[in-house]
Amino acid sequence: MTAASPRLLTVEIDGEEKSAELTNGRFNAADAEADTVTFKEAREGGAKDWFLAFSAVQDTATGSIWSEIFDNAGDEVPIVYMPHGNAVPSVAEPHFTATAIIAAPDGDFLGGDANANPTARWTFEAQWKLKAKPVRVTTP
Repeated sequence: MTAASPRLLTVEIDGEEKSAELTNGRFNAADAEADTVTFKEAREGGAKDWFLAFSAVQDTATGSIWSEIFDNAGDEVPIVYMPHGNAVPSVAEPHFTATAIIAAPDGDFLGGDANANPTARWTFEAQWKLKAKPVRVTTP
């Protein structure tokens, strides 16, 4: 068994590695809102909406996650989620891929509380809806 480590997560967004900006990252699922549920969906527990939920540093530089949201909300981007931090996926240490829709967060996006610690950074939380359930990738 190869358990995922909270130190090794690597995430690529639109082909760019973003782990230096992320302080939290996870895939979430929630019951989808649906007027009609098929028998197949009912057998599988109901339709689900999938999300990439994360916290990131408020970095206003071009190319940062913060700037991607500020400049490109509504665009679709590919995500590669590597819970083991490995560059090449394998059966024991897979990657997960998805397409996410960039969305501005609810709540704080720029700014925060004062802090005298010179290494402190403001962060924000966001959640991007995925077009579908993430795909497990076990081969390069």
